[in-house]
Order: sequence, then C-alpha cells, then structure tokens
Amino acid sequence: MIEKKLEYKFKSSELLETALTHSSFANESSVESNERLEFLGDAILGCVTAKVLYEKYPGATEGELSKIRAAIVSKSNFAKYAQELKIDKQILLGKGEENTGGRDRKSNLCGTFEAIIGAIYLDGGYRKSYTIISRLINYTLKNDDIYTDCKTKLQEITQKKFKEIPSYEVMKEEGPPHNKTFYVEAKIVSKFLGKGKGKNKKEAEQSAAKQALNKLDKKLS
Repeated sequence: MIEKKLEYKFKSSELLETALTHSSFANESSVESNERLEFLGDAILGCVTAKVLYEKYPGATEGELSKIRAAIVSKSNFAKYAQELKIDKQILLGKGEENTGGRDRKSNLCGTFEAIIGAIYLDGGYRKSYTIISRLINYTLKNDDIYTDCKTKLQEITQKKFKEIPSYEVMKEEGPPHNKTFYVEAKIVSKFLGKGKGKNKKEAEQSAAKQALNKLDKKLS
C-alpha cells in the first residue's frame, strides 16, 4: 500500500519493515526499531526541503524561506503525510502503545514517515529520495494554509477594522486524555467570529481563526 502511494518499490523489503517498526514493538519482539532510520530520514527531509524551496522561490528572503520550511518540516505536516500514505494502518506497535492510541499519535506517525524516507534513501539513493520528497512538498505548497498563521492575520485585520483583538475560548473537550479533540470559538469582546476544532488548543484556535477570516473576507469584500 505504501509503495503504491509513494510510486516506489523497495528492493529490500526488510528496510521497509524496519521503517515501520516502532520501538515499542521492537522491544517486545527483539527486532530493530525504526529510530536510526528516523534520524537519517529527518536529515534527508531537511536537506531536500531546503533545496526545493531555494529553487522554487528565487526572490524569497532567508526569513521567508525559513518560515515555509518550518511549516513543511513539522510534526503535524509529516503526520499528515503518514496518514495520506496509510502508514497509520501498517505501523508495527507494541501492545501497550496500541492500546493507548499510538496508531493516531502524531509523534509515532511523524517518526515512521521520517524512517520510511530514510529507508528510501538507503534503498534507492538520493535522486529517488529527492523525487519523492519534492513531489510531496509541491503537493503541500498548493495549500497556502501550510505556512499561514491565521491567528496573526486575524488579529491584524480586527485591530485595523475594529480596534479590538480577538480572544479564544475552549467550548468543550472530547475524547480520552491521550487523544482529545478541542472545540474553540474566536470572539471580539462577546461577538462570535468563528469556530474550529483540533487535537490541541493551538490547532483549534488556528482553525477558528481561519473560519473567522473567511467570514470577514466575505463581509468586507
């Protein structure tokens, strides 16, 4: 499944299996975990991302490039890649990690994605790694939200138009402690602007700010 989505066939199936092996599973089964591959993949991803952005945005400053790179090379974004590649369905977890929601945990998804990139580098070399990573990056860059700070943008607009800054209120929390979902509303004083949800408060606030921006854009246009 992963190979089909990546459009890459591993010469060494053992490398792919190691990349999918979480430390909790390795400890229970006396096999190698994906941690060393994760270390390698992290470095390859950083290098390729920097090169892709350098070539894609020739007029961008160092600060602008750094901001975009930070958004792409992030735990949330790599976890999203992992879910799109169905890594969450194939990662090998120990019983304890499995029973406490490890299959949905961002750190596990992110680490496994990095490990798979490390495995591709060892299996197919830099050129093949570059092709796969750059394709993922270009797909991501089609979504401008990847590096848009909606909260900052909303604050700039509300200060300018209404002389007020927005506040964010958690309306409710759902789910077990290890896998909560937060529901947040963005307001000016007591006036509702937008609502959003996320796996942490920061993510939920960004989601609420995004909805508020969309509403304000329609009102002010």
